[in-house]
Amino acid sequence: MRSRIADEQRNRHAGITLRELEVLQALIAAGTSISAARRLGISQSAVSRRLSQLEDRIGSQLFTRTGGRLTPTVEALSINEKLAPIFETLAQIVNAADETKQANAGTISIVAPPTIAHRFLPPRIAAFRKQNPALQIAFDVLASDSMLTGIAEGRYDIGLSDSNIAHEGITSELLLETQAICILPQGHHLASYDVIRPEDLHDEQFVALSRRHSSRAKIDRLFDHAGIRMQPVIETSTNVSLVEFVREGLGVSLLNPFPMIHQIGDQIAVRPFLPAVSYSTNFLTPASRAPSAVTQAFIQYIHGSLDRDAYPGTAIKP
Repeated sequence: MRSRIADEQRNRHAGITLRELEVLQALIAAGTSISAARRLGISQSAVSRRLSQLEDRIGSQLFTRTGGRLTPTVEALSINEKLAPIFETLAQIVNAADETKQANAGTISIVAPPTIAHRFLPPRIAAFRKQNPALQIAFDVLASDSMLTGIAEGRYDIGLSDSNIAHEGITSELLLETQAICILPQGHHLASYDVIRPEDLHDEQFVALSRRHSSRAKIDRLFDHAGIRMQPVIETSTNVSLVEFVREGLGVSLLNPFPMIHQIGDQIAVRPFLPAVSYSTNFLTPASRAPSAVTQAFIQYIHGSLDRDAYPGTAIKP
């Protein structure tokens, strides 16, 4: 007998709907069925019907009428208290869905210097666009100085750069830290070394980045401190061309492995270099405004797409 009664109670409770619980919450907050109906955007009769259904399922009266107002019983207040975290969770789910819709249907302007723009971003931008088919994307390739100016002025939503950034109009967020590797033509006499050091490069023909790159200044200071004479046989503005000049046998060089490590290819030997020359690659956004939901989604996507083990710095082997 007790088991049958318990089963009946469970069956009644199992039929409780979210709308009935919303009616309970609205009645407690509003005090009258008319006000609760306005809150919920339904008719007064619908409120009364849902309350009656809920009381029937629970098996007890939830409100008493006093002077035209509905006064909740202790049981109604107890149920309402337990509903608070449930409706809070539902609100979070709805907000997250809204943010996703905004990201899917928004716009984003992306900018990067040539090496990152051509060797890292295109497949990731394409994949991000496929995940967000309503998204409008503008992608630009600029030299670092022009890129920084454009971001600081708010003409771009986000950039990606491995240059040292000190600009009050730009906010940066770290993507990746790496360490320089030494690249040499295959068969070079230094390719037999396990690790390359500054003294090993004394009087070696060297392929250098142009002086406008912040990494060039790091390397110049390192060689000057070690008392090593560097002999640049050619200066170039991109890491892509730097790798090609090494491949052609013009000399050796130091290279940030991001993002070129996967595309160095044949005819080039790769060795760790010590002491470490560090690089940091950062997302750059305008300091004048907070990143949009689309921009934040793009940042999260790039973080998730990156194989950090591919850039082990001094642990890199040929």
